Amino acid sequence: MLNVSNISKIQSSETLYSGGTFQINPGEKVGLVGPNGTGKTTLFRMIIGEEKPDEGQISFPDKLRWAYFSQKVGEMAGQTAKEVVMSGDVKISELGARLKEYEEKLVDCANMSEDEMNDVLMKMGDVQSEFEKRGGYDLETRAEEVLTGLGIMPVDHNKMIEDFSGGWKMRIALARVLVINPELILMDEPTNYLDMESILWLEEWLKNFKGGIFMTTHDRDFMNNVCNKIIEIAHKRITTYTGNYDFYEKERDLRRDQLIAQASRQADMLAKEEEFIAKFKARASHAAQVQSRVKKLEKIDRIEVPAEEETINFQFPTPPRGGDDVVIIKDLSKSWPLSDGSAHEVFHGLSTTVKRTNKIAVVGVNGAGKSTLLKCITAHTQPTAGSVAIGPSIKIGYFSQYSLEVLNPEASVFDEVRKDLPTASDGYIRNLLAAFLFRGQDVDKKVKYLSGGEKSRLVMAVLLSQNNNFLVLDEPTNHLDIKSREVLLDALKRYEGTVMFVSHDRHFLSELAENVYEVDKGEVRIFPGSYVEYMERQ
Repeated sequence: MLNVSNISKIQSSETLYSGGTFQINPGEKVGLVGPNGTGKTTLFRMIIGEEKPDEGQISFPDKLRWAYFSQKVGEMAGQTAKEVVMSGDVKISELGARLKEYEEKLVDCANMSEDEMNDVLMKMGDVQSEFEKRGGYDLETRAEEVLTGLGIMPVDHNKMIEDFSGGWKMRIALARVLVINPELILMDEPTNYLDMESILWLEEWLKNFKGGIFMTTHDRDFMNNVCNKIIEIAHKRITTYTGNYDFYEKERDLRRDQLIAQASRQADMLAKEEEFIAKFKARASHAAQVQSRVKKLEKIDRIEVPAEEETINFQFPTPPRGGDDVVIIKDLSKSWPLSDGSAHEVFHGLSTTVKRTNKIAVVGVNGAGKSTLLKCITAHTQPTAGSVAIGPSIKIGYFSQYSLEVLNPEASVFDEVRKDLPTASDGYIRNLLAAFLFRGQDVDKKVKYLSGGEKSRLVMAVLLSQNNNFLVLDEPTNHLDIKSREVLLDALKRYEGTVMFVSHDRHFLSELAENVYEVDKGEVRIFPGSYVEYMERQ
C-alpha cells in the first residue's frame, strides 16, 4: 500500500536518515517514533509530496485513497462545523453535484426522447453506485457521529467555524479526515488538544478502522493500544519493529544488547588478527599468511554501536517540610459571569484538605473547570464563595501554559535558569539542564528559538529546583515527546513534596496519581486511590 525504498534526506546540511526502507500493508496500524528533530514530520511531508527525498523512492498505488491530518489545519471559514467535515471528501462532493445535475435534467423528462432519458438514467445509475460505495448517503450521519465523538456536541454542529477556538478547529479538522474513510490515514499528533474522553473515543474508532494508519503521537498508551507495528527514526536510521510500543521498547533494547555483544566479539577477533600481523609481519616465512589476514581485515565491515543517550541521575534538592495540611478548602464555589448578566457555575461546595506528599490528579472533560480549580488554589483567580487556606511554610510552584510566555525570549537557556537560581553553581545548573535533556550547545540556545516542549522542560527544571514544596501543574505534559514525559514523570515520582496536576496522558496519570479529583457538571468529586482504580470504577 505504501512503499518507502532506500530514502535519504538532508536538511540544513545535516543527514536526517539514509537508506531508509519500510512498507505499510493494508490494514496495518503503524506508529512512528523518534526524538524531536529526527525528521518525523519531514517524512510525512515527503509521503504526501510536499517535499522530496534526496535519494530513494516513496510510492503507493495511483488510486489509493489517503488522508492526512497535521497540526497545520489551514484556513477554514464560511461554513458550519458539519459542512467543513462533510466537504472533506472532494470526490463525494463532486458525485453529489453530478447527481443533482441529473435530477434537474429529469425534471424536464417530458421533453426528452427515450434515448436521451435512458442515457441520463444510465449515467445517473453509475454515479449513484459510486456515491453509495463511497458512503455519500450516510455522510451527514457519519459527520455528526465523529464530531460528537470528538467532543463537539450536536448543538454546535451548525455553528460557524469562525466561532470555534484553535483547539476546537483542530478537532473539526481531525473529524474531516476520519469521515473521508480512506484506505490510509496519515496523522501527525492526533491527540493534541483532545481531552481524555475524546482520546478514548478516537482510540476505539481507530482500532475498529479497517484501513491502514501511519501516525506519530506522544501518548504511549494511545500508540500501544492502536498500533501493531512501530517504525523508529534514530541515529540517522529507520528501523521497523513488528509489535506495539511496549514490544518496541523491549525489542529495541534486546537488539542493542545483541549488537553490543557482536561488536565485542568482533573487536576480540580483530585484536587477535592484528596481534598476529604485528608479530609475524617481519618474518618472510609468514608473509603469505600475514598478507591474507591483512586483506581479510580490509574486507570486514566494522560493527558500529550507536551512542546511547546518556541518562543523567540528577538529585533534586529535598523541598523544605511544610505543615501536614497543605491546603484547607472550605465550601469553595466558582462561577463566571456571562454576557447576558447570568452566571455559569463551574463548581460549588468543595470542602477538602490536601495532605503533605499527596499526588493528586485533577480530571474532567475540556471546559469542566480543571484549570479554574487550580487557579483558585493558587490565588490566580478569586472564588465566588468559600475559602482556600494554604498551610504553614507551604511554598507553591505553579505551572501553566502562561508560564512559557513569561520566559525572556532573548535570554539563553542557561541564563534563564541562572536568573531563577541565583545561588546555584554553574555545574549544578548544567547538570540540572542535562537531566532535562539540554546538553552541550543546547544550554546556550536563546529561549525564542525553543519549541513548546523545550520551554516546558525549562520551566519544570526550575520549579523542581526551587524550594517549592507544593507543585500545582496545569498540563505539564503538553508539547512534550515521550522521552521528555518519562524524564518529568521520573522527577515527579522522586519529588518529596505535594503535587496537584492536570494531564490527559494516561500513562503519566497511572504512574503518578495517588488520588483523583473529578470536575464534572458543577461538582468536584474526590476519589481516594490511584488513577487506575478510579478508571476501574467508571
